Amino acid sequence: MKRFFQLRDSSIFKKIMAAFLAVLLPLMAITWLINDKGSDSIRKEISQSTLNTARYYLESLDKEADRIVRYLPKYVTDDDLMEIAAAGDELSYYERMQKILDIQKRLALMKDSSPFIQEAKAYVPLIGRTLLSIKYETTIDRQEYAAMQTKNLQYAEPFIYWNDRLFISMQYPANTPREPLFVIAVELSEAKIQESLAQIGSSIGGKSVLINVDRGWHIQSDQDPALLATVESFIKGNQAEGKQEGYETVRYEDSSYLAVYKYSPLWNSYSVSLIPEANVLGPIQKYRVWFWWACALAVLVVLFFSYSLFRLIYRPLMRLVHSFRRVQQNRLEPIAIDRGHDEFGYLYQAFNDTIQSLRTLIEENYEQQIRNQRSELKRLQAQINPHFLYNCFFVLCRLIKSDRQKEKAYQFCLYIGEYFHFITRNDEDEIPLELEVKHSRTYVDMQTVCYGDRIQVRFDGNVPELFVPRLVLQPIIENAYKHALGNMRTEGELWVHSERNADGFAFYVEDNGNAVTEEDINRLNNRLRQSEGRIEETTGLVNVHRRIQLRYGAEYGITMTRSELGGLKVRIHFGNR
Repeated sequence: MKRFFQLRDSSIFKKIMAAFLAVLLPLMAITWLINDKGSDSIRKEISQSTLNTARYYLESLDKEADRIVRYLPKYVTDDDLMEIAAAGDELSYYERMQKILDIQKRLALMKDSSPFIQEAKAYVPLIGRTLLSIKYETTIDRQEYAAMQTKNLQYAEPFIYWNDRLFISMQYPANTPREPLFVIAVELSEAKIQESLAQIGSSIGGKSVLINVDRGWHIQSDQDPALLATVESFIKGNQAEGKQEGYETVRYEDSSYLAVYKYSPLWNSYSVSLIPEANVLGPIQKYRVWFWWACALAVLVVLFFSYSLFRLIYRPLMRLVHSFRRVQQNRLEPIAIDRGHDEFGYLYQAFNDTIQSLRTLIEENYEQQIRNQRSELKRLQAQINPHFLYNCFFVLCRLIKSDRQKEKAYQFCLYIGEYFHFITRNDEDEIPLELEVKHSRTYVDMQTVCYGDRIQVRFDGNVPELFVPRLVLQPIIENAYKHALGNMRTEGELWVHSERNADGFAFYVEDNGNAVTEEDINRLNNRLRQSEGRIEETTGLVNVHRRIQLRYGAEYGITMTRSELGGLKVRIHFGNR
């Protein structure tokens, strides 16, 4: 859900790509699923068919082996064989020859009774001969004869694997620790067994093995040592898990093979057929290759679509977005129109027309604001000049009436002349801060004439080269004389000092008056904060505060706090420009 909301706030390009992938990926996934399910279905059908074939041929081998095992006792009880094995040389040459020929006939019948019998033999140690189905003059191979004796078998299955040959044998007597009178053995035809194994999966390029891992013998349809090692490892794992039939995928010679296996209890062996998956899944593999080509084509389509979308929609749209951001930063720059008469060309032209209209409106509004600000500055300055004139004439009148203040009256007239010379010498709205400070010192000198040495005034700090509105420092000093220091019965103290900071320059006017309370300070600060935009007759602090804000901005102006001297501390904050 969180990712969904993140996508909702993403760019249009990402949303279109997400919608495109949301359609394409499920189709590709469904195609892959159909291909995979078809592959599994074909693998299952081929495996089941191969397993049924393996069952058929393995059951045929079982039946033949079982028939041979059940047929051997009839030869063990053969009268001629028992007589020649017991009497041997006591028989006349003619009788012995006649009985050997009769035995050979029956051995030939046994050999011809099954295509899986390569030779039927009777080992007769008394006469030192091995009777065969065809050859008459023979001798006995003692090693082979010893291997065929069933008393040496330590396992249940009737098969004897000796010298890369497979036998089924039976001796007479069966259970005797002594050497038997004779042994009947059938040598199975490995070629016929290989031919049967080859029938299991040869039609689809398979190779088969009949393997007995307990006795260490095997018969392959195709002699391949690497194949035998793979099959042996595979069967050992399945035998350990108790599996008797089934099919799995194995790796052989860097290729995948379908291994179909079936266990025969009679042979105590597994029939294993390895079929190349490329043969089993040939058509599906072709479809899978086509699927990957389709995926590659889809990727190319996505890239082409993305590139086209980027050039035709996203890049022109981002140009509009960046242009709007520049407008938010008050950078009214038009867009270069490099489009035809399509939708973006229309939007570019409309944007440029809007920018031109905004420029016109902003210029008209700015000029109107400048005119309004200059008008208000003139009005506020016009308010303050008569106020000073009234106060000066009031003090001068008082001095003239006193016969002992003639010299002070004269000095005061000079101060008044200097003061009004500062006011009337030009009509500029802004002056150097140095002149404003000099004018404030003239005002302090005028007040010293009035108050004498009862009020101590101190100016500290440097004055930078900065232009400020007229009459922004002297009215604050006047306010200190009028409300804090003028009515004090004790000595007054006035401290004017300056400070440079990161965002401008500030003057501080502090006094040691005791008439202002904390509530008064809060009330005055609130009045200053609420003074913006009010059209009322104002003088003093509010007048100065509004003019500074008109000049530098709302974050500048006057703030008041409690002074370390005990009275009021007024901070006059100017900007750097």
